[in-house]
Amino acid sequence: MYRMVNAVLAPTLAAEFGLSAAGLGLLSSVYFLAFAVVQLPLGVALDRFGPRRVNAALLLLAAAGGVWFTLAESAAAAIAARALIGLGVSACLMAALTAFVLWYPPERISTMTGIAFSAGAVGAMAVTVPLEMLLRAWGWREAFLLIVAANLAVSLVLWLWVPERRATRQGEPLAEQLRGLGKLLRDPAFLRLAVCVGASQCAAVALQTLWIATWLRDVAGSDPAQVARGLLAVNVSMVAGYLAFGRAADARQRHGRSALPLLAGGVAVSSLSLALLILGVGSLALWCVFVGTGTSVVLAYSINARRYPKEMAGRVNTAVNVIGFVGMFSGQWAIGVVLSLWPSSEAGYAPEAYPWALAMVWAVQLAGLAWLWSGRRLLAA
Repeated sequence: MYRMVNAVLAPTLAAEFGLSAAGLGLLSSVYFLAFAVVQLPLGVALDRFGPRRVNAALLLLAAAGGVWFTLAESAAAAIAARALIGLGVSACLMAALTAFVLWYPPERISTMTGIAFSAGAVGAMAVTVPLEMLLRAWGWREAFLLIVAANLAVSLVLWLWVPERRATRQGEPLAEQLRGLGKLLRDPAFLRLAVCVGASQCAAVALQTLWIATWLRDVAGSDPAQVARGLLAVNVSMVAGYLAFGRAADARQRHGRSALPLLAGGVAVSSLSLALLILGVGSLALWCVFVGTGTSVVLAYSINARRYPKEMAGRVNTAVNVIGFVGMFSGQWAIGVVLSLWPSSEAGYAPEAYPWALAMVWAVQLAGLAWLWSGRRLLAA
């Protein structure tokens, strides 16, 4: 919800805070930057203290950021509040993936990862058509407080109900944890996977969580209700992608086959779909294919889960996330900067600017895939 909400709120936020496309991109993407900054120490904390306690505590910071966001009276305050939200939810996905490694056998990790990402997509769907309908009666600040309430409820569930399990009873000494992290960051196979994640998310997540909405408005000529329905369709395709790739990867791995071809094939189809959009084949169905097949990149987490010991699960996943969220932040902000190079109007941004902005992140996505595939033998080792 937090990640996706600005896609529907974008016109309101831009008008209320006087934001250009670059400013709107920064407001949304600073959330990803806050994620990236804390990922490495977060990984150490997850392995040392366990995913349940770390996630529950940080979610209280997210709630504080959400309240601050609803009270913001300037762009600077809104950006700072959004960064605090990003810091607070920085453990959500990584805590889940770490818990899966601790609780489930390796042959189920891809499916469980798909379920976790799909649950996130359900939250994204909740802030498409339902939010657009709610905004007809409520102000955006009041509506945002509903997300904060859900945030607090999840934190309480984690504190009071979710069980605890760690890889070891006492955890590794901190110095040993840091040495393991350093060794991981020097592993060339790990780096190729992580860079592919970052490059793909630079396009897929950066567009899905903000700029697909403005494309639907400015290029396709959709009204707010049609934009919300379009975003709902895109998020449904994302859920389908996560579940399908997760099940397919587990099936391959049960037979001793790598999930890497599935990952690469999905990203390749996603890249092809974006290329067609750049060339002017404007279609909501293509956006759905772009996002749905781009979900294959999250198989990197399950591939890594099979390559590294359970005791390193937190550090492995968060190290991938550093590059992944740097990619999301960079892509989302950079698209806004490119769109700002053309004169905007009260109706939105210049339609002729979009092919250039999309081509930029497409090139990054394709380069990341090419580098991964060129080193595929490293991942077979």
